[in-house]
Amino acid sequence: MTEKSEKTELIKNITLSRNHTLVDLVDYQDNRVNSRTLAQNKAIGVTLFAFDQGEGLSTHTAPGDAMVQIIDGEAVIHIDKERFVVKTGEVIVMPADIPHSLHAEQRFKMLLTVVRKLGN
Repeated sequence: MTEKSEKTELIKNITLSRNHTLVDLVDYQDNRVNSRTLAQNKAIGVTLFAFDQGEGLSTHTAPGDAMVQIIDGEAVIHIDKERFVVKTGEVIVMPADIPHSLHAEQRFKMLLTVVRKLGN
């Protein structure tokens, strides 16, 4: 007797066991922020974003460290009132519970990885 096992979906919204070009997995849309969630659970979130010029995310905090990897263009990121310009190929970490915001002075795409602390 065999039991049917269910695969737990850890990575989603992407074909598994295939080559992909990260920057091509999310498209720019006029006057919008477009996103594709690749993983989301209590410990981690991984999301691709495409920001049109003039778009952004207003000041907020996150419950975990948020690492932004710019995969196309450049972003203006404020972390606790300090301004950073982050360009293609660069990363920056926005610490947990510290106010931050993002703005697209030009179009950009990013991979956002948020790592949360589990339990106390």
